[in-house]
Amino acid sequence: MAASYQKLLALKVPEKSVHYTAKDVQLYALSLGMGRDPIDSAELDFVYEKNLKVLPSLSMTLAHPGFWARDLDSGLDWVKILHAGQSMVMHQPLPSEANIVARSRIVDVIDKGEGRGALVYFERQLIDEDSGSLYCTMVQTVFCRGDGGMGGNPELKPVIHRIPERPADASLLRQTSPQMALLYRLNGDMNPLHADPEIARKAGFERPILQGLASFGVACESLIALCCDNDPTRLESMDCRFSAPVYPGETLRTDVWHEPDGTCFRVSVAEREVRAIDNGFMTARAKINSAVI
Repeated sequence: MAASYQKLLALKVPEKSVHYTAKDVQLYALSLGMGRDPIDSAELDFVYEKNLKVLPSLSMTLAHPGFWARDLDSGLDWVKILHAGQSMVMHQPLPSEANIVARSRIVDVIDKGEGRGALVYFERQLIDEDSGSLYCTMVQTVFCRGDGGMGGNPELKPVIHRIPERPADASLLRQTSPQMALLYRLNGDMNPLHADPEIARKAGFERPILQGLASFGVACESLIALCCDNDPTRLESMDCRFSAPVYPGETLRTDVWHEPDGTCFRVSVAEREVRAIDNGFMTARAKINSAVI
């Protein structure tokens, strides 16, 4: 049965639970390349249990519902879908170990019209299974290229954060490793597109590409370094659009522009000057002054 607006809003996504530990926290950070200088305490704290810090973007990997567009009765032409954007709001910092339950639903659809596809907004909330407290709300924007004309919310418009035209206020380079996509798969994303050269070629790529959420994780780590004094608990929200694929081994440059209400950001592939992530926007909590007055 073909997809329809009302059917998607009523789609029942099973809850999923997971218990994660400090080992999962460390593996996630290592898969993004952290610990590249093993005596740099700013990075060591994300990969060593002594003073372990948790990257907020770990949320992307926890209690993931899987390939819901294919596995559930969505009616979507799942072969033609693309991960177009991602947002993340941290209601409170993730601990280094917890029992998590994820509750997911489709919150809205923008129909671009017959032959033009549709944007589907898939929300996932991470909740502490023991206390019931909310850690994170994520919204995945899925571009369904084969599903235009299904109906949608005529009042809803995509939110696009415009990047200022002035030079960036700060930048940070991060070299990805040739094996980064293989390492990132160990967080739970087992799509063979990121590991199998033959499948990558059939999909139109010269070799396996990096996961979009791996690029998102590198951006998160870079923003924490650039804007949060390496304190991950200060990062409050991130929102961005995926623009182009990245190949493992390429260098990612995160540029930031500080604005009164937050920070705009963009991630480019330095070797090709291609925008991998665009129209990014993040907010951070103020630094807590711990000095005794």
